[in-house]
Amino acid sequence: MADPVLSRLHLCISGTVQGVGFRPFVHRLALELELGGWVQNRSGTVWIALEGDAAPLADFCARVIRDAPPLARPQIQHQHSEPLLIARRGFAILPSRSDEIADIHLPADTHLCADCRRELFDPQDRRYRYPFINCTQCGPRYTLIAGLPYDRPRTSMAAFPLCPACEAEYRDPHNRRFHAEPVACPACGPQLAWRGASTAAREAALQAALGALRGGEIIAVRGVGGYHLMTDACNEDAVARLRLRKQRPARPFAVLFDERGEDGAAMLRRFLQPSAEELRLLRSPQRPIVLAAQAEPALLAASIAPGMPRIGAMLPHSPLQALLSEGFGGPLLATSGNLSGEPICLDPHEAEARLGRIADGFLHHDRPILRPAEDGVWQVFGARATPIRIGRGEAPQAWRLAKPLAQPTLALGGEQKVCIALGWGDRAVVSPHIGDLAHPESLDWLARVVADFTRLYQVAPRQIALDAHPQYRSREWARATGLPCIQIWHHHAHASALAAEHPDVHQWLCLSWDGVGLGPDGSLWGGECLLGAPGHWQRVARLRPFRLPGGEAASREGWRSAAGMLWEAGRTAPLWHPQIDTLHAAWQRGLNSPPTSAIGRLFDGAAALLGICLEASFEGEGPMRLQALAETVDHGPRWPVAWRKNEGLWELDWASWLDGLLDEHVGKAHRAWALHDALARALPALIERLALPQSLALGGCGGVFQNALLVSRLAAQGLDVILPQRQPANDGGLALGQLIEVSAGAPLTPCRA
Repeated sequence: MADPVLSRLHLCISGTVQGVGFRPFVHRLALELELGGWVQNRSGTVWIALEGDAAPLADFCARVIRDAPPLARPQIQHQHSEPLLIARRGFAILPSRSDEIADIHLPADTHLCADCRRELFDPQDRRYRYPFINCTQCGPRYTLIAGLPYDRPRTSMAAFPLCPACEAEYRDPHNRRFHAEPVACPACGPQLAWRGASTAAREAALQAALGALRGGEIIAVRGVGGYHLMTDACNEDAVARLRLRKQRPARPFAVLFDERGEDGAAMLRRFLQPSAEELRLLRSPQRPIVLAAQAEPALLAASIAPGMPRIGAMLPHSPLQALLSEGFGGPLLATSGNLSGEPICLDPHEAEARLGRIADGFLHHDRPILRPAEDGVWQVFGARATPIRIGRGEAPQAWRLAKPLAQPTLALGGEQKVCIALGWGDRAVVSPHIGDLAHPESLDWLARVVADFTRLYQVAPRQIALDAHPQYRSREWARATGLPCIQIWHHHAHASALAAEHPDVHQWLCLSWDGVGLGPDGSLWGGECLLGAPGHWQRVARLRPFRLPGGEAASREGWRSAAGMLWEAGRTAPLWHPQIDTLHAAWQRGLNSPPTSAIGRLFDGAAALLGICLEASFEGEGPMRLQALAETVDHGPRWPVAWRKNEGLWELDWASWLDGLLDEHVGKAHRAWALHDALARALPALIERLALPQSLALGGCGGVFQNALLVSRLAAQGLDVILPQRQPANDGGLALGQLIEVSAGAPLTPCRA
């Protein structure tokens, strides 16, 4: 019988392979296959040297990808082998080292795993009720990594030396905490502290926080990626007080439910009616907020989401949230720890200074948070899930570009729902949600996230892509960097972000519908039909434009959109404002009255005409209330649809719908439904006029495509509209779209001062 063929095999594994338990997995697999060698973290990659027989080496190469830990996304970047006379059988995890050329893949934070949850509530376990329990398959990553290679000294856990028991687990190849860098226990790890009317530490701090919640108080809780404000979600008085203190009159709050029952949804089902897909999302490793319908009768406080049929629900993603929700025994309101418009608070001193007038007490901990990560938000259309906000557990989000970038590029997105994207070569990474740039501190956070990304990924951008709007605050910051700045048209970026998810599609008819964004003709777009592909978009149709009295003020005051629509159609506007006649005179002269084709503003105007939202207390309130009202019925009048050709473009004429909107003989809900239906019925008529090939892909992007009723009415017309499934349809997807436009060779316009 011939002797076995011995070889030494070298592998370089790239992808998400650090912070996900990959080295311990490689160690176990090598021992199982009786292979010798070593594994080592380098700057974003994992290197493996293996020695042994040819058959087990081949088996290893297949299984290192197929059987990788759930959180890992490994790829064999390159490999080579060489003959060997004698193979060693020992296998080691070598100390990490930094390479000159980095290939960084940052892991996201991940939720409390089932094994750690069992230990958390097991009185016999030494980590019983320890709020920072974790293992290789769960716990914080993105928010605690200071740099790669991923080792404890390069995390925010560096200040917590391991006790002998944790050290033994960390060194034991058979323990699931083998090389779990954030590992800790009550003897050596972070601790809780309560500051309120009294002070307390550890378990007593948790009990003080629970006591405050049971007493109807509002508390600020330091979590994984920042502070949450929490209170009893069934206590109307407490929720109303939080709205007053947080200066958030109507925007819906999210609700945290305990993970009870065999499928973790026993409490959830008492209050909500989640679909199977919504429940899957709620229990996914990302643990986002998911919109779900309320049960009947409604048991949550009425002001959790006033006038809205869906509640933003979440299940615990951290051990501290699990302890709070289990200990409280009912649903907890959980919202970002900030005043409306401000960035989320991260550290205890900042939280007490900024939230002192909101919270009655503070549940702190002493594990540093190195960067913010708010909760992601998702919703489901039928059986399709789509993101509203990318956050903790989902980002940083990695992308492969169909066409490589000529040089490293930073993209800044827009003005609201800002994420940044950093691209180099054929790679791009998108940050978690940063927020709106209206608040000065948000620009500081933008700068911090940019600095963080360039340092962590070891990529220095050589140019900046940003929105073409000259008044967006990111523009001044970008110009101050001294880097060349190029502008990308808002709705082209929307369309290209969608196209990034479908690189196999070569030709689109993309419905880019949102509030407003500056178009190449200087008007405010938002109801555009774009034909083409990234880098080559052609507008072929739009909503009939109307002028907005007061310009930017119309984004907050929907009655201005309504007035503009009425005046455009030759009608009289009601006395919505004491100076309505003066405003009309200015509108007639074109003073501060920019034209718009935005469907978002059409919805604003319709909500005002129906009397359900004259002024918005948060962005998108008018369209959200219009949708919520329309969803209370399942039919309405069938309004006419009229397309007309104007300046080479097909225009959808909304003017004939004014009679229907103003018809008080028809219920408001039926009128709201009719508007959604008319918009949907307009699309088949447009496609017929354009005489487009059937193979063309029909896409929907922009904030309007967060409207579930509109999407369902489009489906009722037999239209299969492709929607984003990884990036938000709203402005949160602009940064990725800007990178795609640059990589696709879009005509690049340098920014003017």
